[in-house]
Amino acid sequence: MARETLDPKPGRTRRLLTQLKRQYPQAKCSLEHADPWQLLVATILSAQCTDVRVNLITPVLFKALPGPREMAAASLEKIEKLIQSTGFYRNKAKALQAAATDILGKHGGKVPANMADLTALRGVGRKTANVVLGNAFGQNVGIVVDTHVGRLAQRLGLTTQSNPEKIEQDLMKLVPQDDWMLWSQLLIYHGRALCTARKPACARCPLVQDCPTGSKLT
Repeated sequence: MARETLDPKPGRTRRLLTQLKRQYPQAKCSLEHADPWQLLVATILSAQCTDVRVNLITPVLFKALPGPREMAAASLEKIEKLIQSTGFYRNKAKALQAAATDILGKHGGKVPANMADLTALRGVGRKTANVVLGNAFGQNVGIVVDTHVGRLAQRLGLTTQSNPEKIEQDLMKLVPQDDWMLWSQLLIYHGRALCTARKPACARCPLVQDCPTGSKLT
């Protein structure tokens, strides 16, 4: 109790984590994939696009271009046509082809399993690298901060930052490392189900007692 009195956030964050685990036992990465390459591609495509849309186009994409070798050899026009409905498809096509080329030339055709090499690939920032490392390689090296995670972290009073990397640093101090990837998935589920951007359902939220925003609204 002394620790909570000096710094209440770690204890509160653990309570939030426990409640979220009970509420969403099915929480997992919503991007469908069979291997690290497919997850990398899907995550690149998910920028400014819904996971639902990405999951609709990736089966066709992976049938036509199953791996880095095929992606690197394909024309940009072919890649663009296959991914057009995800938006920003020209930049994404260039990123996918460049990443595939580097994976073949620098990493023996395998997606690298470390932050430095992943973020050196075109189109791969820290968020994408965290998704791949956490879900494909089981490495909790960071916390994925998407729009849901950022919004909920602010509403829950776990950060005052708006920059995703600064939000991530705040959350990493509060959430147990073994739960870093799961924490992101849980907040994404909660952000879609109850704590929506426009009208959060605070009256039905299991976190309301530990949420400074929700407790003021109920």
